[in-house]
Amino acid sequence: MKSCEEFVSESSDYFVYSPSVTAQNMFFYPLYTGHFIYDRGYSLHRESYDSYLLLYIQSGSLILDYEGRTEEINEGSFALIDCYNPHSYRSKDRCECIWCHFDGLTAKSYYSSIVSHLGNVFSMIDPYPVINKMKLIYNLFKTGSIIKEPLISKYITDILTLFLLYTPTKVNSIDYIEMAEKTISYINEHFAEKLTVEMLARQVGLSQYHFIRTFKKETGHTPHEYIINTRINSAKYLLKNSKLSIKDICYNTGFSSESVFCSAFKKRQGSTPTEYRTLVST
Repeated sequence: MKSCEEFVSESSDYFVYSPSVTAQNMFFYPLYTGHFIYDRGYSLHRESYDSYLLLYIQSGSLILDYEGRTEEINEGSFALIDCYNPHSYRSKDRCECIWCHFDGLTAKSYYSSIVSHLGNVFSMIDPYPVINKMKLIYNLFKTGSIIKEPLISKYITDILTLFLLYTPTKVNSIDYIEMAEKTISYINEHFAEKLTVEMLARQVGLSQYHFIRTFKKETGHTPHEYIINTRINSAKYLLKNSKLSIKDICYNTGFSSESVFCSAFKKRQGSTPTEYRTLVST
């Protein structure tokens, strides 16, 4: 079927499937699958859509608003969403993707397990095995082939299993401890520069949400907290061992302004930078 949605290219198509009672009682099953090209300006919001959505971005990007978070789904990335919950996504620019709404008796358990270690938006070193299965499902409908429900259930199971085997201790060939160590090393070297959590997450190949959660699990601090603490510790050293002005120390340690520096310092040390310098000098 051709899409009639606004800001969806006429070359886009999708297919609807009604699973048998047997499939609903035994298997994973697709409900909708499609290949869409979104034009810039596309936007969708649903309060609920009884299914789970797997989406792969072939080119361009989408912005996902889900569970209070906003994440960018970039080219080469997957998104896995529980559409029983409110969700929105919109096109940042022209975007091409292949997608499948699916469900099944164990879909929620699979979903929860996958998202717990990959997040809702993620990429894989080798996405081809998953993409291949997604295209097999899509092409079954596009070519008008006979739908064999056990087989199509196997395709969905294979996809979800591949995600599960992309283990929580290995993401993009970096285990979580190594990821945290690599990030800490980078922060220690570049804390005086403009650092963002988005930038750090990109370096280790994780979604921003999953990176924050994983980093905190390994270090006890969010990436932002760790950056600020590193800057404060450096400022303490300079206050004690240099004659640099408060203003110079502020900018040498990566703070954007004196007011931000003094506020962060007092919050963590219980004193202003000037009071701290006086205290350690006596």
